Amino acid sequence: MRHLEAVCRIAEAGSLGRAAALLGVSQPGLSAQLRRIERVTGGELFARSRHGVEPTPLGEFVLSRARRVLGEMDALAAGARDAAPHPTLRLGSVMLVLTDRLFGRLERELPGHEVEVGIEHSAATLTRMLGAGQYDAILYGEVADHEVPLPDGVASRTLIPKEPACVRLSAAHPLAGRDQIHLADLAEETWLTIVEDDDGGPEAMTEACREAGFTPKLRYRIADRKMRWDLIAAGRAVSLSQPTSPHAEGTVLRPLAGDPITGRIRLAWNRAALSEHRARLLYRAAGHAYLDSVPHNTFYRSWWNSRPELHPNLD
Repeated sequence: MRHLEAVCRIAEAGSLGRAAALLGVSQPGLSAQLRRIERVTGGELFARSRHGVEPTPLGEFVLSRARRVLGEMDALAAGARDAAPHPTLRLGSVMLVLTDRLFGRLERELPGHEVEVGIEHSAATLTRMLGAGQYDAILYGEVADHEVPLPDGVASRTLIPKEPACVRLSAAHPLAGRDQIHLADLAEETWLTIVEDDDGGPEAMTEACREAGFTPKLRYRIADRKMRWDLIAAGRAVSLSQPTSPHAEGTVLRPLAGDPITGRIRLAWNRAALSEHRARLLYRAAGHAYLDSVPHNTFYRSWWNSRPELHPNLD
């Protein structure tokens, strides 16, 4: 579905740059995604020129089917909700570590409510599904100055306005014994990230590394958390990580000196599906789930406690 939406947005925008902005992804990321789609379809979908892009005959064929499929999926989701209102809270999330601790808190804040949590690997996918009525609310991250575009009819609230990015590396790494690591000391490392990283993270990392004097070598894009941690434990890569990430055998989490990369966590909800009261309860549950994870990182506990202005108001 994400690939079909990308094809439609490129056609509507007339350029990869404008389409990337609409989708909330980087232009290089969208170009790479388009190349993957064209490998599947067997040919070029757009003809490039200095004026932008136009669909090829194959592109017109794919577009006609893509629009039909996306329209049917949106109609199905909205129609099913209207025909049989779903009592379950449907929460979507990018792979934020607070999701691990959220279930218990939701049971306290929303007793008697069933909760479905779906994990996606793309903030753009989450927002599209929220707009189509497939999720009632979503939790997602934004890095640096990046803002994820939200659909109409959606309200949002910042849960955590700022958290520093840490680096996860092998426990046997020569830098593992340091209390903090300068980004420049990672210039020769191989990096990994998740498959569809459209929260502004790749751009922020590239810019921070450039300021530190090098270009990061990205080799792996892996969605599975255990596989990522196994690669890091084996010393084959390093990765940015949230400071609240849990311990992973064979790896260590270390802060980056000077906080060169920071992000925030946000909650968005469909106003037609979630009342203000339930949205407040969900916000409070997510806030407490986040606070539950802070004490597990000694560095971050000290960093967090010294910045009360960042703490969520959970009254």
